[in-house]
Amino acid sequence: MRRSRGLTAALVLSLTGAGTGLGLVLIPEASAITAPVAFTADELPTWQPNGVVFAMAEANGTVFAGGTFSTVRPPDDSGSTTEQDAVNFVALDAATGNPTSCALAFTVGEGTATVRALAVSKDEKTLYAGGYFGAVNGTPVSSLAAIDIETCTPKAAFHPSFPATVRALAVSDDTLYAAGDFGSVEGQTRERFAAVDAGTGALKPFVANADEPGRALQLSNDGKNLLIGGDFFSVNGTNSHALAVVDATTGAVAKTYATIPSNSVVKHISADATGYYTANEGSGGGVFDGRLGLGLDFNEKWRDRCLGATQYVLPYDGVLYSSSHAHDCSTEREFPDGKRHFLLAQPTDHNGAAPAPVDGFVRGPRKLGWHPTANDGIGEGIGPRVMSVAQKGDVKYMWVGGEFTLINGKAQQGLTRFASTGDVGAPTTPVASAASVKPGEAQVRWRTSYDQDDSKLTYRIYRNGSGTPIHTMTADSLEFERPQASWTDTTVKAGQAYTYRVTATDAAGNTSALSTSVSVTVPTSVQSYPDRVRADGANLYWRYDDTVSPFVADSSVAGNTSGIQVNAPALRQSPGAVSGTSTAMGFNGSSQQVHSDHRQDVGTSYTIETWFKTNTTRGGKLIGFGNNTTSSSGSYDKQIYMTNTGRLFFGVYNGSARTVSTGLFDTYNDNKWHHVVATQGPGGMALYVDGQKKDSNSITNHTPYAGYWHVGGDNLSSWPSRPTSNFFAGQIDETAVYPSVLTQAQVKSHFDLAKAPTDTVSKVAVTEDTYVNQGAPNAAYGTSTQLAVRGTSAYESYLRFTLPAAPAGQVLKAASLQVKTSTQAGAGSADTVSVVPVTGTWNGTDSTFNTKPTLGTTTLGSITGVPDGSAIQSIELDTAALTPVLGGAYSLGLTSTGTDPLWLWSSEATAADAAPQLILTFGAKQ
Repeated sequence: MRRSRGLTAALVLSLTGAGTGLGLVLIPEASAITAPVAFTADELPTWQPNGVVFAMAEANGTVFAGGTFSTVRPPDDSGSTTEQDAVNFVALDAATGNPTSCALAFTVGEGTATVRALAVSKDEKTLYAGGYFGAVNGTPVSSLAAIDIETCTPKAAFHPSFPATVRALAVSDDTLYAAGDFGSVEGQTRERFAAVDAGTGALKPFVANADEPGRALQLSNDGKNLLIGGDFFSVNGTNSHALAVVDATTGAVAKTYATIPSNSVVKHISADATGYYTANEGSGGGVFDGRLGLGLDFNEKWRDRCLGATQYVLPYDGVLYSSSHAHDCSTEREFPDGKRHFLLAQPTDHNGAAPAPVDGFVRGPRKLGWHPTANDGIGEGIGPRVMSVAQKGDVKYMWVGGEFTLINGKAQQGLTRFASTGDVGAPTTPVASAASVKPGEAQVRWRTSYDQDDSKLTYRIYRNGSGTPIHTMTADSLEFERPQASWTDTTVKAGQAYTYRVTATDAAGNTSALSTSVSVTVPTSVQSYPDRVRADGANLYWRYDDTVSPFVADSSVAGNTSGIQVNAPALRQSPGAVSGTSTAMGFNGSSQQVHSDHRQDVGTSYTIETWFKTNTTRGGKLIGFGNNTTSSSGSYDKQIYMTNTGRLFFGVYNGSARTVSTGLFDTYNDNKWHHVVATQGPGGMALYVDGQKKDSNSITNHTPYAGYWHVGGDNLSSWPSRPTSNFFAGQIDETAVYPSVLTQAQVKSHFDLAKAPTDTVSKVAVTEDTYVNQGAPNAAYGTSTQLAVRGTSAYESYLRFTLPAAPAGQVLKAASLQVKTSTQAGAGSADTVSVVPVTGTWNGTDSTFNTKPTLGTTTLGSITGVPDGSAIQSIELDTAALTPVLGGAYSLGLTSTGTDPLWLWSSEATAADAAPQLILTFGAKQ
């Protein structure tokens, strides 16, 4: 009996949804993030102020926030517009994000009141607040107050007089330390730093006078010393800029620092059991905007020199979380100057041996996979300013306050929070590519996905539409570094076509959508040109055969330096430089380029190679190395560029520009494909065009710096014979970089192999199809979305193709019929299905079982044991039988002798890759 098609729609939905069907089936529900990160990046609903949060503290599951604001309101997506008064202060439940009943108003008679510092006593009974204010709930104070946490009332007896803003607080068992703008306390000289009794507020003899404002305080772990930070250049008359260590009792200077630039200050200091950390901010050139890691001896262990005004550092379980607007981490070999990164995480120390110093400083530990997004916001446009960890029950919460008005792209002002559990964000969808250069293997490559709180993701590769992965693996990625991952399928057969899709799953089981399907036909013989490039050791090889932006696959053997398209260059320009089916990429000459996906170094020996085709008269860069990605590079060389007249230059920089070039009348903007290779090594520099050496010199060195490869454009300022345009207008193909110098013979071989004969693949779509049903002998199924095959009671299917003639000088080397099982329940079949010629006439409109055509007796191919589940199946066909019918219409029949039906999609189906097709491979006669 014919099986019902009623299940088809439901099954289609389950397999074509946004990855969730596959993910939920294969991955158990969990709540996890990539260690050692302790918090998800998913923002939780949180009440928000109408101004800026400058200070935070927590006690017993309550988070206190202070700043400059007057009200708080519910989260924007709550549907409520109810506001509550909150005059520069609010207390919130750590677990719900809602205000508690504790309401305090910090006010001042003249000017604008603000809360700039909050600290909680060790017994969590007292909250200390500093800033600029004259009263708390009407109780007179002078920029410093003590609050009884249980009753939420100011302690009237605690009222030391600070005549100017208090910016930082630190508290020991019996002492409260303050830093700020003041020059005296209680009428006694205390310049920028002071200490009072934690209970009474009485001034203590501690003296650490500084010449500029104090901004940060941190008690040493043993309580004997106090780390102080700010704008100052001297403490108690001793030179020490921005940071110093003083005796916690007397204020006497215990350690000074002289390596923080004069235009930088310390905004915050924190500690854990292993050391101390500073947040730094500067302005102007040569600033220090990043983070310091100090040992327990107060000596510097590492220095993270990212640029972008770090405001706060919070060590927690071995991770240093920071708030900043970091926009350039080039010195850390991470992201280049560009967009702002507001919330970052990194280990508190290097795992294993620290790297060697660069410019006298040890780089900071590498960033981890935690990356909630924010924005500059209001006020000074700083973004996030302060952070605090609070716990309620078994859940820990990371709270963040500042000037931002967006979190993860959603409206949220001043306050947000993240939990230690409940990760719900799925990774981005992988962008995949597939290629094959020789029989027996197909390479599947993809740009790794990005997940805000998981840096190690699990990837599943699905072949031919199957719901079961053919391979599973893990790979690491970060927001700013998403290297290529790859897998080689060694079970493929020559002459057959395959499709692949990839998903990414995080540690919590959240799964991305399936990548766009990518296809590859396995050649019947080795493709000479790409095989030689790989064999000669390329460690970057961009072939530009990709079908999806913005990914450019690296086809080298190592295969991990993919390219990122900028401003959508034109894909799959044909014909490419290499004979066969390879395609090129088109560039507009004004803004389009491709840059490599991660920062790297270039050794003393290297080769760069590419093909190009153009008629431009504005020149431009074909390939080069630079220290930036989408922004114009400040350091740039190891480059091949074209002048306005079509000459080619290869240049490096070693203190001055050094170039070799083609001759004055040796020009290449003739709209033909040309091959250019540049080398540098112990023998100097050399430039080759179309297999011939054009120029050379003895320059063996170049300026070392970490950067990115660029194709199609980047800075060319100040280079000899600089063209009108930095960007190249034309087509580029087969770009490769080698960590060695290619010989002249190798260069000539590459040029010659590009024109070597190669296989030609034709994918021939079915022009008409139908099936017949013995159980309904007069029914026609020409418009059905499915085809069926069975022996008893019989179903037969018929397919018509218009076959191409063999290309000149080539013969048919391989042929296969590609069909896809449907989502019909039990679509697979345990029986053998045969492909035979159709010798009678038929059409899809009115062919029935009673009028069915005659089938031939010669079996062209067969398949046995097709599994259930919608997937592509390939049936290898007899090339000798097909060769005589090339160049005309030809019909195939699908038949079986068993009782288990096979259900296939027809050409009328809308499912991806549904229609039957022939894969024909033509090549030179062997």
